[in-house]
Amino acid sequence: MEEEQEQPTSPDQYLKGRGAQFNPRNRFLKNERVREHIEAIDDWTEHNIATVYLEDQAKGIVNKVESPDVGMFYSMNPYQGCEHGCIYCYARNAHEYWGYSAGLDFERKIIVKKNAPQLLRKFLMNKNWQCVPISLSGNTDCYQPAEKKYKITRQLLEVCNEFNQPVGMITKNAGILRDKDLLQEMARKRLVSVLVSITSFNEDLRRAMEPRTTTAKQRLQVIKELSDTGVQAGVMLGPMIPGLNEHEMQRIMEAASQNGAKFSAYTFIRLNGAIKLIFHDWLYKNFPDRADKVWHLIENGHGGQVNDSRYGVRMRGEGPISDLVRQQFIKYNKLYKLNAERWELDCSQFRRPGEQGRLF
Repeated sequence: MEEEQEQPTSPDQYLKGRGAQFNPRNRFLKNERVREHIEAIDDWTEHNIATVYLEDQAKGIVNKVESPDVGMFYSMNPYQGCEHGCIYCYARNAHEYWGYSAGLDFERKIIVKKNAPQLLRKFLMNKNWQCVPISLSGNTDCYQPAEKKYKITRQLLEVCNEFNQPVGMITKNAGILRDKDLLQEMARKRLVSVLVSITSFNEDLRRAMEPRTTTAKQRLQVIKELSDTGVQAGVMLGPMIPGLNEHEMQRIMEAASQNGAKFSAYTFIRLNGAIKLIFHDWLYKNFPDRADKVWHLIENGHGGQVNDSRYGVRMRGEGPISDLVRQQFIKYNKLYKLNAERWELDCSQFRRPGEQGRLF
């Protein structure tokens, strides 16, 4: 497979509505075409930045999570790639396995697993499945814009509700409220828990950092509406980026608590794989006045690097910068009563259609 590699755009060519501004090289592809001269016209076609949905018949939908520090056992992702375009997203690197770039391709070439509900039903019917919660999603946002058209996430929830299969969800899109009726029904059976991601109340920062997401105000409304209908909701502060949004931690946690959040979580920024190149380009284009400072603060939070792959350390960082963020989180978690244990989902009700109950 051959990849067309794009070079970073100049500041006056900034692609509004996108996080990444170019396609870094896919490390898995041997061949690439590079435009070395701007005036060149030889067999080069400019990429269209419009979003394209690529419908796929997947072979599987539920994946066992081997990482010991992510708080989930299994996950399922109805979409690969994410139109939200969050510049820091760790899931970008996974797009390279599909033959695409972690940059613009991740935001505009969305793989849609149309047969996901059928695959989930088949998975749950397997007699070897011992019920534990499944995370929806553990990679890309299951309520990204594609969901409004395809409604695959809702179909997955309908299957889970039928089987009494518990799910933990995380999103930053108000589209989850379209499924409020179904989530409320599952909540009555203690089958669902939702984390809503909020990173900043600064709309200029939000639009640059997470260009196609709902506003922080809308996300607070999501927490409130879900909580009011009996769905246990929490807030995810991730990632916290020193010099950009870590000073907002208290305000975010206070507002989330006031709107009904019962628990919280956070991560410290880490720039693994191609994300290092994408984030660096974005940072210096959007915040040239403080880019050096932010970059060095991130390095200080990871022992001189911008990434750390060690389990248990990679998402918390180490050193005085990351320690300060952690201390703030602990303090405000207690102050705003967000330190409740995440609702333990009930696995005892799991039933396959036709089963009359379990014998003990």
